[in-house]
Amino acid sequence: MHPQRRLYWFRRMALAGAVLAAAVVVLGAWVRLTDAGLGCPDWPGCYGHIYPNSGHADPRSSFHFAKALHEMIHRYFASSLGILIAVLMIWAVRFRADRDQPLLPAVLAFVVVCLQGALGALTVTLLLKPLIVTAHLLGGLTTLGLLCWLSLAPETRQLAEREEPLRKFAAIGLAVLIVQIALGGWTSSNYAAVACPDLPTCQHSWWPPMDFRDAFVLSRGLGIDYEGGVLANPARIAIHFTHRLGALLAGSILISLGVFAAGRAKTRRLKLAGRLLVLAVALQICIGMATVHWGVPLALATLHNAGAAFLVITLVNLLRALWPAPAIGMVPLHRADPAR
Repeated sequence: MHPQRRLYWFRRMALAGAVLAAAVVVLGAWVRLTDAGLGCPDWPGCYGHIYPNSGHADPRSSFHFAKALHEMIHRYFASSLGILIAVLMIWAVRFRADRDQPLLPAVLAFVVVCLQGALGALTVTLLLKPLIVTAHLLGGLTTLGLLCWLSLAPETRQLAEREEPLRKFAAIGLAVLIVQIALGGWTSSNYAAVACPDLPTCQHSWWPPMDFRDAFVLSRGLGIDYEGGVLANPARIAIHFTHRLGALLAGSILISLGVFAAGRAKTRRLKLAGRLLVLAVALQICIGMATVHWGVPLALATLHNAGAAFLVITLVNLLRALWPAPAIGMVPLHRADPAR
């Protein structure tokens, strides 16, 4: 098979992986929001089996078939994703001599998905420890971002001088988005989403009583069951309020990034990437406000996680447009794009 044909199918496979990774992220949110994270108290099976069945459960345990099924469906999808990423890595290593074959992102995706498996097991064995749940969310979105990067073909051009400053701005935007997603995961895993039921105030105050000291304790020891949360209300309010402030900051930076990218871009692809980023931020803000306004309904809360995945996709798309592959002859071979 011709190398370009191989690369075409590699990118199609990566795209399928990105779609599957997005589904895994949304299913993970569904599991967490339906309190099904401990539906199967063991790992990787459910009560020692690959399919949940009340006959397999310990009579002394509180077996809930629906919760166990939610958890196992998430595991089935995650396992399928792991197999697909392993195939992508093997493919990338096998054909690494091809000029345009991406290697490093495929290897990183495999490493991250292996860590995701370990974090998935720890999520269950450590009884939904918020630090592990949040890390699991970040790992899932990192996997999604890497697969999106692999699925996108780089442009063959040199970046225009007016576009160069956007790279630093985009790096800042990526860092801010990571922190904001971590805050979102911390809010959800500590059951703080309902701590501020009103907008734009919180508990009908612009600065309600909050306990920041207890809100961001990363580890409280072993043997604690975190299902339902363990924090007092002032600490949950502090978490929720911080997430709101982070949304204002992250939203402002990302929207500015999208506007500048659309305004400075010399190519249609980069202009579209900037506009999509602005759209993603606006949608996520609207979903977040609607989620609070309607009392955190399951559908909207799950959609809010899907919005985070869409934000990752649009930002990776922008980053890919800002790191084009140089055409042959434009630069010396030793300066070829390391992020291929």
